[in-house]
Amino acid sequence: MIARRIWRSHRFLRPFSSSSACAPPLLAPYHSQSFASPTSRPFLVPSLSGDPVEEFQPLCEVQSDKATIEITSRFKGKVALISHAPGDIIKVGETLVKLAVEDANDALQVSSDTPENVEPICSKPKLDSLVGALSTPAVRTLAKDLGIDINLVIGSGKDGRVLKEDVLRFGGQKENVTEDPVIRGDSVSTNFEDQIVPLRGFNRAMVKTMTMATKVPHFHFVEEINCDALVKLKHFFKEHNTDSTVKHTFLPTLIKSLSMALTKYPYVNGCFNEESLEIVLKGSHNIGVAMATEHGLVVPNIKNVQSLSLLEITKEMSRLQHLATNNKLSPEDVTGGTITLSNIGAIGGKFGSPLLNLPEVAIIALGRIEKVPKFKEDGSVYPASTMMVNIAADHRVLDGATVARFCCQWKEYIEKPELLMLQMR
Repeated sequence: MIARRIWRSHRFLRPFSSSSACAPPLLAPYHSQSFASPTSRPFLVPSLSGDPVEEFQPLCEVQSDKATIEITSRFKGKVALISHAPGDIIKVGETLVKLAVEDANDALQVSSDTPENVEPICSKPKLDSLVGALSTPAVRTLAKDLGIDINLVIGSGKDGRVLKEDVLRFGGQKENVTEDPVIRGDSVSTNFEDQIVPLRGFNRAMVKTMTMATKVPHFHFVEEINCDALVKLKHFFKEHNTDSTVKHTFLPTLIKSLSMALTKYPYVNGCFNEESLEIVLKGSHNIGVAMATEHGLVVPNIKNVQSLSLLEITKEMSRLQHLATNNKLSPEDVTGGTITLSNIGAIGGKFGSPLLNLPEVAIIALGRIEKVPKFKEDGSVYPASTMMVNIAADHRVLDGATVARFCCQWKEYIEKPELLMLQMR
């Protein structure tokens, strides 16, 4: 089943008046583009019970392996219960949040359309059944680490809230509160304990996709491309840029020239159906660009590159990079790709050996552009900006000769952008 996780901390909520009615619980949503493994996103609801929630107000964000989805409230009322602690994995259909609404009739009317597996609407929420011990997530985590059932701890805070001191006192331990440690010359940290880091979201998806990719017979084709003309073209675009919001890079030209080469070699823009043993030649050139973010590796794609200008590609790249950085990519942004570029050279390295991004049949790793000495036919030396590219191809669909011809065509467009301009639509 598809699952969801919650990222940031929240407080369990104190109860409110028994005259309120419980609205149908908000359930973890299903999305056809999501995988079973989730990443984590924050609750956006107020952190204390009794705080109001407006209709259509964002409650939380859930993230599948592919995208982030925002869940909004269907009711106006107050938060009664957040059903899961930070870090929990939630299956589709499980309750995320319970709300208490002032008008019981409204709640009952809406609940008639809820799924059969939704719990019956309660007319009088109870403290014990809805909330349990009142405490902050940090206190709950501390109790869990100490092996203490927090419901057994008597709270000394407001409304019986369990405080950190209560947990430490219950466990027979003394609170040890210190300022940020100051490293002295004669003291060295000896805390070298192992850490267990669970894989979630994009990282967890990468485990699945890369494991599948290693089972596919594939080969690599490496070529060196002269980028002198590409460098000049980029400088020209920067000098004549009239839009301060547009940042010109090498990548849009590489993407557009790649699309032109795919037009002549459509099998490179295909995918393989194992069950029916069929090759699907994709009509659109949806070129993905691998992006390394703090949330993990993600591959959004630029749709219909064959119909876009260089400026349109540049703006779309900027949009996708902004969304990826803020973890706001939609399912449409990350699905439907037909071939992938991995610009490893932006970080460093002459070239990489990429694994296929299934069901695509080709992926290209771009090395960094560097200036190297080259020899003319007369033996004289001249400087040249060169880039190494490594194409990984599915050998069930593509052979070496096809990939070599395709790469030579792409190389010609890069080295002679006049041909690219001549044939662009």
